[in-house]
Amino acid sequence: MRRVRPGAAASRGGLTSVAAGEAFEAAAVAPEVGAAGDAFEEPTELPRLWHVTLSVSGAEVPLKDLRRGLEQLAHDHPFLLTSRYANDHAEIRYWEEARDLHDAAAVALRLWGEHRRSADLPAWEIVGLEVIDRETYHQRVAEGYGPPPAAPVGVHPF
Repeated sequence: MRRVRPGAAASRGGLTSVAAGEAFEAAAVAPEVGAAGDAFEEPTELPRLWHVTLSVSGAEVPLKDLRRGLEQLAHDHPFLLTSRYANDHAEIRYWEEARDLHDAAAVALRLWGEHRRSADLPAWEIVGLEVIDRETYHQRVAEGYGPPPAAPVGVHPF
């Protein structure tokens, strides 16, 4: 979209300037055309924020090693809000930006496995996943029955 200074005539689409205080209607703008003559399509669905809670568990591991791995995961995944852990299970909470719930869940289901080596995480399995939209998260918190706000942020024992 081109912006035009107030009082200046636009050079495309035959738009003219509007005097201060005059009402005007938005003009339809033709889609931009690429080099091959194809029109660029605007995305029909913009990304949304999803609150993700991922639960994992498995064989017991030393707490010191698990904490170090979760801290590395938080460093590698900057949207991580908080991690809680014990020697045989952990819960990770974070915000994910995705087009829909399916995409957010797919990313969440890959998170632990993709970061196992880089963060030196245990070979635990995912035992729980909750993905809710931002509005639902805030509604639950306001009503007092949702997940408590992730404060303090960081990696903490259960």
